[in-house]
Amino acid sequence: MHTLSSIETKKTQNIVMPSIPHIRIENLNVTIDGRHILKNINLDIPNNSITSIIGPSGCGKTTLLKTLNRLVDDAKGVEVNGSVLVNGEDIYGKDAEVTHIRKQMGLLSQKPFPLPMSIFDNVAYGPRIHGTRNKKVLNSIVELQLRNVGLWDEVKDRLHASATQLSIGQQQRLCLARGLAVEPEIILGDESTSALDPISTQTIENLLVELKDRYTIVLVTHILRQARRVSDYIVFVYNGEIVEFGKSEDILLNPQHELTQQYVKGFIA
Repeated sequence: MHTLSSIETKKTQNIVMPSIPHIRIENLNVTIDGRHILKNINLDIPNNSITSIIGPSGCGKTTLLKTLNRLVDDAKGVEVNGSVLVNGEDIYGKDAEVTHIRKQMGLLSQKPFPLPMSIFDNVAYGPRIHGTRNKKVLNSIVELQLRNVGLWDEVKDRLHASATQLSIGQQQRLCLARGLAVEPEIILGDESTSALDPISTQTIENLLVELKDRYTIVLVTHILRQARRVSDYIVFVYNGEIVEFGKSEDILLNPQHELTQQYVKGFIA
């Protein structure tokens, strides 16, 4: 399911969507302080793949991402209309429970924000919040997730040292491990490598590609080269509307809409 709202396209992409996507967006509109930021968004995000949201600055990319875990409506002056279905549950429904919703999603922000505690406790924090107290179980979770992000061998001898002693790249991987520790089905990334050096960026990108078989991953990126490297699908957003959606090679190499063509050629910043 994908509707291009009021912007016409010459041709839509032919994509076979799962019958029950992890994320389905229906008629989503977001207004902030009276400004219409997102306009009639309709989108099914493919499961177990990486979907990147691209577009010029101020187009609504990050707002769209934040609607997926109810972060957008934390601020004053925000009005959200429409539905965001996560595993069939409308997370903006009147009975939606925000903690349960966010447990289904791991979030990587632009800059890593390790909690002011040890490396071990950062990863164990989420499982503890959700009721896991058994020390052996926590030990297993911490080791598993640190291995999943390629950090175990680097920190196994200093698990009780402060997480703030890690490099920025290591901190970002730790934050990813912390998100995975609550067993989400979805990973969200908001320009999550923008503060990293090229080597750390490549490490995070490789991790996400490895993880996509187990998770549905949605990324916001302003770097087209990155979108091409890691994405299976791309959503191009302009002025709060979805202009084009399809497989990454189609969007980047053979875009059908004139606005998309201008953006990928660098004519729209």
